[in-house]
Amino acid sequence: MSNVRVNESPNHFMVLDAISRRVKTVDKIAKVTRLDEAEVELVVNDLVAQRLVIGEEKKKLFGGKRMEFDISHTGLRLLNAKKLELEKQAQQIQQWYQGGQTQQLQSYMENNRMWIPMMLFSGIINAMFFMSMMSLMGMTISPAETGFAGDVGSDAGAAADGSGGDTEAEAGGDAGGGDFSGGDFSL
Repeated sequence: MSNVRVNESPNHFMVLDAISRRVKTVDKIAKVTRLDEAEVELVVNDLVAQRLVIGEEKKKLFGGKRMEFDISHTGLRLLNAKKLELEKQAQQIQQWYQGGQTQQLQSYMENNRMWIPMMLFSGIINAMFFMSMMSLMGMTISPAETGFAGDVGSDAGAAADGSGGDTEAEAGGDAGGGDFSGGDFSL
């Protein structure tokens, strides 16, 4: 396990969010989050060690085995709490944007920019709004942000190459985040 504090790592939350949407394997998680597969492997190992994710070895159709992951109750509670925190930040960002308060926007971006890919991935902020905000401030978009902001009009969590798969996100379902069906997700 690494020394990363999960609550301070956007990549951990993106992986946790992908797993919560039933994206179950490292390769598929890497595809939908646009993170390097080796990074996803490290993050998943951290999440398993902290009991936020449960790993299970499954048999493949034509022999062999693969690891599949599911989010634990604790992991889901942590993810929902972080999303709520980020949603509040997004509301504040929108107020600043609508009020033309570029100084506050720039200050926020300087201190919290690492969370923008997670906010885009989870559908907490809209890619069009994000690009407008960046344009207002005259700031350039980072490669990590470009991956999701470039998806305007499509699901941020959908497979990059459109390949088939067995997950809702890959089948073109709602991958925008925050729209869970069934279960008690209260904190």
